[in-house]
Amino acid sequence: MKFLHVSDLHIGKCVCGVSMLGGGDQAYWIDRFLELCDSEKPDAVLIAGDLYDRALPSGDAVETVNRLLTELSSRDLCVFLIAGNHDSPERISYADAFLAKSNVYAAGTLTEKLTKVMLSDACGPVNVYLLPYVFPERVRALLKDDGITDYDSAVRAILARQDIDTSQRNVLVAHQNVITPGKTEIFGGSESVIGGVGEVRADAFDAFDYVALGHIHAAYPVGRESVRYAGSPLCYHFDETKQAKKGPVCVTLGPKGTEPDIRTILIPPLHPMRIVRGSYEEVRKDLVRADHRGEYLSVEITDQIITSMIYNDIFSIIGSHESVLMKIHSDYEAFSEDAGSLKEEDAASSTPEQLFAMFYRARSGGAEPDDNELAVIKKAGEIVRNSGGTLGDDDVAALLSFAEELK
Repeated sequence: MKFLHVSDLHIGKCVCGVSMLGGGDQAYWIDRFLELCDSEKPDAVLIAGDLYDRALPSGDAVETVNRLLTELSSRDLCVFLIAGNHDSPERISYADAFLAKSNVYAAGTLTEKLTKVMLSDACGPVNVYLLPYVFPERVRALLKDDGITDYDSAVRAILARQDIDTSQRNVLVAHQNVITPGKTEIFGGSESVIGGVGEVRADAFDAFDYVALGHIHAAYPVGRESVRYAGSPLCYHFDETKQAKKGPVCVTLGPKGTEPDIRTILIPPLHPMRIVRGSYEEVRKDLVRADHRGEYLSVEITDQIITSMIYNDIFSIIGSHESVLMKIHSDYEAFSEDAGSLKEEDAASSTPEQLFAMFYRARSGGAEPDDNELAVIKKAGEIVRNSGGTLGDDDVAALLSFAEELK
């Protein structure tokens, strides 16, 4: 039996102010995924949580998910989906009985008995269990068990109440922070693990032949090859560019007791996300390359501050290549005087003019102010003294007016 396992679609996601939906990235991925379903012809699609990016999705996000589910249902395959921590359980569960008539099985709200659907092939039955995102507090109240104190005990308590026939093949769809004790993973990105928060040990899932995980945006197995994260379909953070290339996990279950065949099928994004780092000239040389087009870019300059001239130049190059500048910053800190590290006693003994001059040098990479800039600095010092150290809107307007007259 063949499954395509995906997770963390985050439909409606914005990255650095750019809509992954409005920009066409998520619609493009959905089209490529549907083409993959046509070519691979899976028996089912497993969507392991975070279908939406927020609990109250936009109308466009709902329409996009509706299109995805409608298209999948029309392909004579089963769809299994659960609520992740970004989803509204009630919205995922809405009309679940009606959707099941179209072979779309959705579990949003956690119940003591999990949604279980039995499929079958030439090798016998395959039981698919749906475990929406587990909060210990909800499980403790649901099961009336004060012994449930953390995520691991909550997941184990729920699974212990299922009648799992381990002589048959069993598949679980879950959305949790699953770990291997003693092993540290470096995840990064927009969904990361922080110091043990929400951990569930991988051996909690020993009764299952395959566990389709969501929650972490990197793709990797946990504990054993058949317990794994699919990762997000797109990079939703520049840290995620350091992860392996992204794509659905194709899983084929053979007879009970045999290892499943597992492979990742890459889906290239509409706009590759990339970090460009180096000196201004190195960055510029990289950006003008003809093969660098249609990208989402983070630019990091190491040898000088970003002036308006540099920004406009980089922005113009990126725009001419139909790319988008998402982030830009400078790591340059080789200032002759660092106003940011000025000691309190030195600041107290410095005049306002001296402090403004230090600040100017820090922002200009150590350059000295010219005559007009010195005049503005002196005027600023005069205004500060006359204001008693507290500047109002009128003071700022006066300084701006003075600077304008010097042009």
